[in-house]
Amino acid sequence: MSAIPATPAGRSSPSFATTVACLALAQLLCWAALYYTFSAFVLPMRDSLGWSKPALMGAFTLGLAVWGAASYGAGAAIDRGHGRRVMAGGAAIAGLGFLLWACVQSLPMLYLAWALLGVAMAMTLYEPAFSVVTRRFPTRFGSAITWLTLVGGFASTLSFPVTLWLIGAFGWRVALVAIGLVLLLVAAPLNAWALQGPDAPPRERHTDAADDATLHEALRHRAFWLLAATFMLYSVVSATFWAHVMPAFASKGTPEPDALTVLMWIGPAQVLGRLAFLGAGRRLTPRVLGLAVFAAMPLSLLLFALAGSLWALLVFAVMFGAANGLVTIVRGHVVPTYFGHAHVGRISGLLSVLALVPRAVGPLAGAWVLLVVPGYRELLLLLALVALLAWAAFVLAGRPARSG
Repeated sequence: MSAIPATPAGRSSPSFATTVACLALAQLLCWAALYYTFSAFVLPMRDSLGWSKPALMGAFTLGLAVWGAASYGAGAAIDRGHGRRVMAGGAAIAGLGFLLWACVQSLPMLYLAWALLGVAMAMTLYEPAFSVVTRRFPTRFGSAITWLTLVGGFASTLSFPVTLWLIGAFGWRVALVAIGLVLLLVAAPLNAWALQGPDAPPRERHTDAADDATLHEALRHRAFWLLAATFMLYSVVSATFWAHVMPAFASKGTPEPDALTVLMWIGPAQVLGRLAFLGAGRRLTPRVLGLAVFAAMPLSLLLFALAGSLWALLVFAVMFGAANGLVTIVRGHVVPTYFGHAHVGRISGLLSVLALVPRAVGPLAGAWVLLVVPGYRELLLLLALVALLAWAAFVLAGRPARSG
């Protein structure tokens, strides 16, 4: 992170549109690489190296745990004005992590690579980006978050076909090198360019900043802990689903081209959901939106578990994708809406710690569950139940005291 220089004094910040466009493209690349590719490498690595599926899932689990553990530090650094170093440095660390992953010959080396990638996740994925744009554009952060998630919503659509093509054409090690170079040479410079210059000057900040909750004040709110439970349960479900999605399709007997078709619809569905919010968002509070999308998550997973045809799986993809995309917008609005803008990095970072550290057990726990249940259908039914508990926690969190 220290390799990213501070912005020279006096250099002006790029425009709102330029900043958001560069950050959005970097989000697309980082999400596609860091979050979605792992499942595509599980079977090739198992066949090549002979390691068990639980052992491989343990690496992803470690990455998710480190992501959660490092999130508060990343948020605190952003609150201190180091957003550029955090996000550009994180993308560079991600690239190095992929290059290390490409060289693995032992499980400890794989786990070391994923520890680095976990740090990179904490420094690059949505939460730090939301904190940065909330600080830089305090009167326009909602629009910035929506555009970041609109572009980032195509990550799964980009990731699976490109990754599987690279693996099929060049092998899994070369595929990892290619992904690492894209992160180093494209994503890191994009973040560095977008975040030149200072955050918004004091006169542009909300006049009621003194009334914004500090981290310690937020911790005394019942809503904080219920929101933490909501996003923790949702994160466990999401991480487990994405880590096991390709084997789950294989267990259904779904041909790989059909599975790719389903997965490629999730990204556009995320974007369509976010576009619908862009058109109707002013008439929907984050609270109302959250109630709807957290209800859709268990329904979509139930459909996936029971679906026996391609058409049913496509309906799942649209429902799951739209809900998954809108959950991200809800998450981006939660801290400013409930607790204000002044300490958004620290509060968001702690929420991420509480959500992402338990999330880390999801992929590995899923592998263990598969040892005692008949198959993936039962695992998916269990995930639908956990998603229902996330909706219940959000209901109990109640209405925010401020309007955002």
